[in-house]
Amino acid sequence: MAPRTLLIACGALAREVRALTELNGWTHLDLTCLPAKLHNRPERIPAAVRAKIRANRGRYERILVLYGDCGSGGELDRVLAEEGVERIEGPHCYAFYRGVDAFLAEAEAEPGCFYLTDFLVRHFQRLVIQGLGLDRHPELLPLYFGNYTKLVYMAQTADPDHERKAKAAALRLGLAYEQRTTGYGGLADFLRQAG
Repeated sequence: MAPRTLLIACGALAREVRALTELNGWTHLDLTCLPAKLHNRPERIPAAVRAKIRANRGRYERILVLYGDCGSGGELDRVLAEEGVERIEGPHCYAFYRGVDAFLAEAEAEPGCFYLTDFLVRHFQRLVIQGLGLDRHPELLPLYFGNYTKLVYMAQTADPDHERKAKAAALRLGLAYEQRTTGYGGLADFLRQAG
């Protein structure tokens, strides 16, 4: 029997993790999420993850973390080493959806890309436009996005509404548009190994 396992995930991955656990019947995996808005303050991610680990350690045989480094500068990995907890490989979700090596090679070849996942497409207005204050200060657009040339939508699912919204986001930012279908990539692989 598989060990009772807690998955501590970024809220931006909640829908995808639930879809994968339901699809595969992984009933021994429980999910708890931290708010996706922590990405606006990545220095807070390690402490928040540590608090979740410590609050749940006695209730589970195993705890896994579904976060990339996400801008913590290695601090998340230091906390996880201290707590004896494993995380998915990669600097962020773009990398583990695409595959870490493939993403890093593509990002190196095309450094002017701004990436969206299904989550970011669904919440583009709130997280990008409002979150960066572009709704109130449109003059900031070239400061934030002036060095980007392309918006790359990394699609986890085939959803025409998501594609329409991603194209609208590229237009709103004044960027060329490209879609790359990734599926769940390394997220699915990591959960399969946990399952």
